[in-house]
Amino acid sequence: MKKKTVLFICTHNSARSQMAEGLVNNIYNDKLKAYSAGTEKTQVKKLAIDAMKEINIDISDQRSKTIEIFKNKKFDYVVTVCDNAKNNCPFFPGAKRYFHASFEDPSEVNGSYKNKLDAFIKTRNKINKWIKKNLMK
Repeated sequence: MKKKTVLFICTHNSARSQMAEGLVNNIYNDKLKAYSAGTEKTQVKKLAIDAMKEINIDISDQRSKTIEIFKNKKFDYVVTVCDNAKNNCPFFPGAKRYFHASFEDPSEVNGSYKNKLDAFIKTRNKINKWIKKNLMK
């Protein structure tokens, strides 16, 4: 069976979309192949890397990318994971099906390292539940 492809899009491709890519490519890689991109390019947040490491998934080699590099690629699913990405990228050519799932930005949490990491873990877990429910049917 051919794996379905999914592109996760967020604004900066630094946390939510990166964690989603890592989850799919490590937990659901028997059925899906994931990519991620942003409407802007930045860098993968260390807290996203740390939150994924907590469940033994290493995303430290993943890099922030813009949607431009995927403009000629076809995807089974395109998922915007924040409202800003949905508003700035409401249509992605070549997608068979679109989803929008607005996850809180864990980068906006202030406080100690532990408080911030807890926010990233909470968002990671919500993304994982969403993937199971919506893409693993």
